[in-house]
Amino acid sequence: MRAVQYDAIGAPWRVGDVLDPTPPEDGVVLKVEAAGLCRSDWHGWHGHDNVSVFPHVPGHEFAGTVAAVGPGVTRWREGDRVTVPFVCACGRCLVCESGNHQVCPHQWQPGFDGWGGFAEYVALPAADVNLVRLPASIGFEVAAALGCRVATAYRAVATIGRANAGDSVVVHGAGGVGLAAVMIARALGGRVVVVDPSEDAREAALGLGAAAALAPGDDLLDAIVEATDGGPTLSLDAIGDSATCRASIESLRPRGRHVQVGLLPAGTAVDPVPMHRVVARELEVLGSHGLAAHDYPELLQLVESGRLRPDLLIGQTIELDGVPDAFALIGTPDQPPGITVVRASAT
Repeated sequence: MRAVQYDAIGAPWRVGDVLDPTPPEDGVVLKVEAAGLCRSDWHGWHGHDNVSVFPHVPGHEFAGTVAAVGPGVTRWREGDRVTVPFVCACGRCLVCESGNHQVCPHQWQPGFDGWGGFAEYVALPAADVNLVRLPASIGFEVAAALGCRVATAYRAVATIGRANAGDSVVVHGAGGVGLAAVMIARALGGRVVVVDPSEDAREAALGLGAAAALAPGDDLLDAIVEATDGGPTLSLDAIGDSATCRASIESLRPRGRHVQVGLLPAGTAVDPVPMHRVVARELEVLGSHGLAAHDYPELLQLVESGRLRPDLLIGQTIELDGVPDAFALIGTPDQPPGITVVRASAT
């Protein structure tokens, strides 16, 4: 099969031929119909994650059809339309038994711990635990867009952040996760303010329902407090930056909730949590990590209802051959807005 791959941390991405995968005993091989290009792929390439076996095939957001089934699988058959969370749980440990598959200590992440979805096919373990059946009304490109950014934002806003109608929500960062968080908070009835240095990103957030969009600056805290009439009820760092994390917490009104979504790579977090403010205002500082497969139906229902439109987040669709060039633009001024979706299906 054809796949995007790289040969070492920081090495160039290329497209070439690799051996077709075979299904694990308890897993499947998925024919990848669409995949999403995400900044987390950039983190893996920089060595911030568990990429250690090369050549490596990245890609952790994808959807497709089941092409082959291992003998231990009971719930799936060839031809089923599915997507998969970026955290594949073991399904057997005490954490999984508690229903918290998204933080399984034995988790396996496609595109990081093993080969991912920037390929024509991908092998996945523990299929009965980790696959998510797609409704007929949701296409593969939209399903791929859900995989990391939208699903992560949904758990961060709805489950961990407990956003409700009337809540004042601030989202720091209007990238893929941040824009998804804007849409989800609005769908749940919140009033949303976005903070981002990019004028284009702020405009995109306003177009998706944000009530206000602010640029970082010396007066940011005052501007947030004014825009939220006293500080947000819920604030999210969707970037992963020490200064952003601190600003998010310091801006909260009493008993407010901060949710850390963006990754803070080891060695970059410099005193991000003002604990005196956390204590004095009885704030909640929470982490959020992905979305378990069994929690996807709530998200999919929100999409099917039309209240959540992840299709509006898709900025461009490219072919597998275009992935290396598109990856090179991540984090640069030339990076196109929205989610880049890759058409990866085999002919």
